[in-house]
Amino acid sequence: MNALSEQEKGIDAVNQDFNKYDQVNKEQTYRLVEKTDAESFDDEYQIKTCDMRQYFEGGGAGKARFAQELGEALEGIGFAILTGHGVDPQWYAEAERKVSEIFEHTSYEERMKFEAQRIGSVNQGYFPIKETTIIHPDLVEGWVFCRRAFDLGEEANYQVSDFWPNASYEAFFRKIIQAHEGLILPIMQSILRYLDCDIHLYDKALTATNFGFRLNYYPPITQADDDSGAGRMLGHEDVDLFTLLPAQSIEGLQVLNRKNGKWIRLHAETGSIILNTGDYMQRMTNDRLPSTTHRVSKPSNRNTFDKARISIPMAVYVWEDEILEVLPNCGRPKYEPIRAEKFHTAITSKYYGDDYAEGVE
Repeated sequence: MNALSEQEKGIDAVNQDFNKYDQVNKEQTYRLVEKTDAESFDDEYQIKTCDMRQYFEGGGAGKARFAQELGEALEGIGFAILTGHGVDPQWYAEAERKVSEIFEHTSYEERMKFEAQRIGSVNQGYFPIKETTIIHPDLVEGWVFCRRAFDLGEEANYQVSDFWPNASYEAFFRKIIQAHEGLILPIMQSILRYLDCDIHLYDKALTATNFGFRLNYYPPITQADDDSGAGRMLGHEDVDLFTLLPAQSIEGLQVLNRKNGKWIRLHAETGSIILNTGDYMQRMTNDRLPSTTHRVSKPSNRNTFDKARISIPMAVYVWEDEILEVLPNCGRPKYEPIRAEKFHTAITSKYYGDDYAEGVE
């Protein structure tokens, strides 16, 4: 019998097997992949819904209410559901169709011309199925586009063919990332207001900041996939400040409640945006706003195994040279200031190999 590959071993791994890569406190222990006979679920906890119309239409009092509601949700579990954000929900429906086109009608050879490589902090480009991480054979194909992949009038020598198999995709998804950009400062200012900080402290750093816009294509689950024990995406915490994730039409997203060690099956209404905080935010807030564990498991409804699952998360970063340091009014700092690229790549080398970290030759 052949020895198990490292990825196959990862099917039975727990997060603490990789804790040497963590750059913030993560005491929770969990399986990277759902095991149906060894999991506990929290069916009572409700992820809070926060209406952004309070921020946009409610004047000073509305901004204060939104900040309080959002801050309480994020401090409680690191997740919130945003409504009233102003992004056309039809764009999200069209995005699902276009992601399907990209992965189903572009040949593998054509996709591999854009194979992912590290640029700055972020691994950008195409990831084949089962190769999004060296830890675990995720049942997902991914394609990461950072700011430089979009024609935003910021690069004199921009060529759409350097990043996209078809220019029409860039034009369409540019609308979505620009709409999401309009939410970054309202969210960050609200978080800072909740923490009793200067709400404009990050305005400059987050204006035209970097991001990772990811197209995830989870193909239909075959019998072999089901029998393998692999999950659609392993349990993890996002590295970023926060992630904007439009609600998906196929279930599977699960969130870990650190307080009781149980998983929450997250269901969000069509057109809403799921928001979660990441490692940058946990470090900057001195552990006050957690980087919450989540994963994508196979649907509980087996009748949907034959349907592809699509998601388009947008991870919000700061540029590589920014210094991450604990914010005022968040207590005595537990963490030293650190350059964003060093912080980011130290964590993500868990997924891509130790030589991915900044400074490793």
